[in-house]
Amino acid sequence: MSWVATAVVGTAVVSGAVSANAQKKAAQAGAAAQTEASQNEIAERARQFDAAKELMSPFVQAGTGALGEQQALLGLSGADKQQQAISALEQSPQFASLMRQGETAILQNASATGGLRGGNTQSALMQFRPDLLSSLINDQYAKLGGLTSMGQNAAAFTGNAGMQTGAGIGQAYQNIGAAQAGAAMARGQATSGLVNSLTGAVGAFGGLGGFGSANTGNFQRMFGRF
Repeated sequence: MSWVATAVVGTAVVSGAVSANAQKKAAQAGAAAQTEASQNEIAERARQFDAAKELMSPFVQAGTGALGEQQALLGLSGADKQQQAISALEQSPQFASLMRQGETAILQNASATGGLRGGNTQSALMQFRPDLLSSLINDQYAKLGGLTSMGQNAAAFTGNAGMQTGAGIGQAYQNIGAAQAGAAMARGQATSGLVNSLTGAVGAFGGLGGFGSANTGNFQRMFGRF
């Protein structure tokens, strides 16, 4: 009967070991699949963010440059920068064209009313240039403000995309950790289940053969294979 008991316990050892090994492999495969999927997600999120950042980069750069020009016009970058910004407008083709058109209109109006050589005409001509320059400065500042706002919106979009990407990548890493932790727990449970099943088999069938020293050696040799 001792060999009967040994055979029964040996069957329990083989069955439990096969089952435990299958559970461990399944847990490891599941964790590997989840890890691969999460790593692919991380890579794709990073790629999408880089693409969005590249698309927004020209708008951010334009807005940054426009802000610098606004600061120069206001004198916030120093008197030299302000003078350079104003001189650039005064020497621009736009200013020259508007100046010619305005002076021509003033002279034509004075000619039509007979006041071509009058003091009012001369005063109008003298005042037209600074008024035009002031108007052009205000117009330029407003246009630059549009670019600045566009750049600010692009920067905000990029920042939000970065935060969303960071949150998504963080969640993906949590998923990897959870999958690996779950696999470790599953392996531990499989090993625990194997030990419990062997203990139960020994307890249930120990009386069949008394497990003499020879049979105990047989059992130990079988158990050592797994």
